[in-house]
Amino acid sequence: MITAELVKQLREKTGAGMMDCKKVLTETDGDMEKAAELLRERGIAKAAKKSSRIAAEGLVATYVSEDKKVGSVIEVNAETDFVAKNEEFRSFVKDLTKQVAEKNPATLEDLLNQKYLDTDKTVQEVLTDKIATIGENMSIRRFVRYESKGLVESYIHGDGKIGVLVNFEKGDETLAKDVCMQIAAAKPEYLSREDVPQEEVEKEMEILKVQAMNEGKPAEIAEKMVQGRIGKFYGEICLLEQEFVKDPSVKVQNLIESKDGKIVEFARLEKGEGIEKKEENFAEEVMKQIKH
Repeated sequence: MITAELVKQLREKTGAGMMDCKKVLTETDGDMEKAAELLRERGIAKAAKKSSRIAAEGLVATYVSEDKKVGSVIEVNAETDFVAKNEEFRSFVKDLTKQVAEKNPATLEDLLNQKYLDTDKTVQEVLTDKIATIGENMSIRRFVRYESKGLVESYIHGDGKIGVLVNFEKGDETLAKDVCMQIAAAKPEYLSREDVPQEEVEKEMEILKVQAMNEGKPAEIAEKMVQGRIGKFYGEICLLEQEFVKDPSVKVQNLIESKDGKIVEFARLEKGEGIEKKEENFAEEVMKQIKH
């Protein structure tokens, strides 16, 4: 006899729907373990079907240890903005940032194969379960982890749209927070001009030279103009050469030096950045639904 209490217990354990729980309990003669296993198998099948759908929404989250010596930032994607507001999803992403900081996976594959927090399941298994219960394709896209001799600081913008993590060799928390906000707002790609790949610089110089010559300038004058304009290019993409957003008369490098600070590295993750979103005609989508 399958009791309501048994169904309730299985539902709490697996997060699956009531009818699904009742069905597998009936099939397994009330064996809780076998029923849970069966649900997971079916959940995995359900999850696999969803894996072809594009997940460009989701959440970026950060974690910094109490002593400010270790920090992480992670992007976990989902299909819709609704899931990003789902408490179960948000809690899962928050737990993953802590997992990355504390267990230090070398790669995404390592993270997926690690045991999830204090459970017997792997991160991949828990992710698959979440896909089945929440009902949307989800994927852990990327993460960054820093360990610092100085301090790690983080910043989240737009309720999980952008996450910033900075590793300071020297500096106080006020400076660290200002620099985090700078990175979120001004979107630097590199720390200093020394970090910009040479081919990227050469490509930019070639474009600037063609622009100058198109303005009717002779080649030697064009060369000089390129040298002047390349500084603007560095000022856009290099953090240390950017104008400080709170006071554009000050460069970020001057700000950091004035506070006796030193940055080692930074990461800026923006939700869905670079993911091709599938644009669907809403009217067509409705017609598809009606025809099914």
